[in-house]
Amino acid sequence: MNIAFSPCPNDTFVFHAWVHGLIPGAPKLNVTYADIDITNTLATTSSGPEVMKVSYAALPWVLSDYALLPCGGALGRGCGPLVLTRGRAANSSDPSLISGKTVAVPSERSTAYLLFRLWAARQVPGGVGGIVVMPFHEIMPAVRDGVVDAGLVIHEARFTYPAYGLSMLTDLGNWWEADTGLPIPLGAIIAKRSLPLDDLTRWIRASVEYAWANPEASHDYVMTHAQELSHEVAQQHIGLYVNNFTANLGTDGYAAVFSLLDRAAEEGLVPTIDLAALKP
Repeated sequence: MNIAFSPCPNDTFVFHAWVHGLIPGAPKLNVTYADIDITNTLATTSSGPEVMKVSYAALPWVLSDYALLPCGGALGRGCGPLVLTRGRAANSSDPSLISGKTVAVPSERSTAYLLFRLWAARQVPGGVGGIVVMPFHEIMPAVRDGVVDAGLVIHEARFTYPAYGLSMLTDLGNWWEADTGLPIPLGAIIAKRSLPLDDLTRWIRASVEYAWANPEASHDYVMTHAQELSHEVAQQHIGLYVNNFTANLGTDGYAAVFSLLDRAAEEGLVPTIDLAALKP
C-alpha cells in the first residue's frame, strides 16, 4: 500500500510501527516522505497514494475521492502556527507591522495559511502584500535574511525561532482557541474511499498505541528523518502534536474541523462542502 506523510517527528513516530511491520494484519507500506504542500497537491491528482497526510484546509478539494480517517492526524491545543517577523521590536505584536508586506507560507492550501487568512482579514489593516510559498524549513532563514518580511511557520519552529533572531507577531492557535473554544485542526489522514476504511483506522490506531507503549522503539527512525533537529526538539514536537486527538478525533475534533471549513467557506476561501461528508 502506498502512503505519503511528512518526515516530521510526529508523523514518523505515529507510523513507525506500521512502516516496520509491527501491526498484525496490516499490509506492507511503500512510503513517500513529502512536505505538506506536495501531499496537498498529490491528493488532487489521479496518481495520489492510497493513504496520505494532508492539511485539513485541503479537504474540500479532495473529499470526492478520499475519506477523512478519525485518527493519525495532528489536532490539538497550544500547537497552532505562528507569524514571525525579523528582530525584536518593542511593538512586535502589532498586526499592522505586516500591512502590505510580503509573507512566506508553507502551502496555499495548508491549515496554517487558512487560519492566517481568517486572522489577517480581521486584524491586519489593509491586508498583507504578496504571499510566497516555500518549504516550511526555509521560511525562518528567509525572514531572518530579509528575503520576505514575515513568515508563517509550523511544527518545531515553535521551539526554534528565537535562534534565528525572530519575534512572534501572533500565535494563530491562541487566536483560534480564544475565538472558538475549539482545538486547532492541522493535519489530516485521508484514504481512498475504495479502501477498507475501518481496517485502515484500526491499523493506524494500533500504530499510535504501539508508539505510546514503546516510545523509544521509534527513536532511530524518527531522528533519521528529523531534518537535523536535536533529540530534545524532536521529543517536544512529538509531545505537542501526538495527543488524544491523534488516536481519535472525537466530538471536539470533528467540531473543530466543521467550524474551520464552515467559516472558511463563508469567507469564500474554500469550496462549500457537505460537512457530513467528513465522517467516513
